[in-house]
Amino acid sequence: MNSVEEARQIWQVTTRLLTKFPTTPQEVVETAVEEAAAHFKSGRIRDFVPLLIERTATAKLATLIET
Repeated sequence: MNSVEEARQIWQVTTRLLTKFPTTPQEVVETAVEEAAAHFKSGRIRDFVPLLIERTATAKLATLIET
């Protein structure tokens, strides 16, 4: 996967999470995605990074909503 395609998929992750967590401010969702992306930045195999970012950010946002 090239970097342009990865960026597009991460943007789609953000869009999906904004829909999934409509009461969460956009900045909070974007921060969760950015922090998850930073966690996987050094990975050599990039094919599943958007999926891993989505799962990580979803878990973080779900935790924030529960508290």
